[in-house]
Amino acid sequence: MARYRGPKQKLARRFNDPIFGPSKSLERKAYPPGQHGQSRRRKESEYAVQLKEKQKAKYTYGLLERQFRNLFEKASRKKGVTGENLLKFLEARLDNVVFRLGFARTRRQARQLVNHGHVMVNDRVSSIPSHMLRPGDIVEIRPKSKNLEAIREATERSRRAFPHLEVDREKLRGKFIDFPEREDIPENIREQLIVELYSK
Repeated sequence: MARYRGPKQKLARRFNDPIFGPSKSLERKAYPPGQHGQSRRRKESEYAVQLKEKQKAKYTYGLLERQFRNLFEKASRKKGVTGENLLKFLEARLDNVVFRLGFARTRRQARQLVNHGHVMVNDRVSSIPSHMLRPGDIVEIRPKSKNLEAIREATERSRRAFPHLEVDREKLRGKFIDFPEREDIPENIREQLIVELYSK
C-alpha cells in the first residue's frame, strides 16, 4: 500500500474530524462521504469503532500500516501506558516536530521539507521523516533554506506554543525538550481503542 494521496476532505468527513487541519467541508456536509452518507446508518460494531480510530491516527500522522504497527509494538514494550506511549512516539517523529514548531503548515508539507533535506537535527541534515527525536535534540531549518517562501509563510501564520518544545521563529530553530504529556497532545484520538484492537 502506498502513502495516501487521495481527497483529504473525504477522509475528514469519514472520521467526522478535521484531521488535516480546519475544514469548511465538515461544516457544509456534516455526514460521511459516498452515496449512502446521508442514509440511516446501522450501529457500528466494536471492531469497526476500534479500526476506525486506528485508521484516523494513521492518516493524521501520515504513517503506513507497517510503520504504525512497529511503533505500537515499540510502545507496548516501553514502561507506562501503551496508548500514551504510542502518541508520544508519534509526536517525537521529525516530520511532526517540524509541523508543531510551525515551520510547515501541514504534516505533509513538513514531511516534504525533511525529504528534500531542508531540516537539520543537531547541526546535521536529516532527510528521514520518521527520525525519532530524543530529549534535548535541536531541530533547525538549514541555512540555505531559511528564505524559502513556504517556510516563511508557515512561521508567520503559526503562533501556537507547546510545552515540550522551545522555538525561535526568527532563527527557525527549535528544541525538543521532552516527550509530551497526553494532555499536551491536541489530537482527538482515543488511543485506548487502538490498544484494544491490537490486543485481539
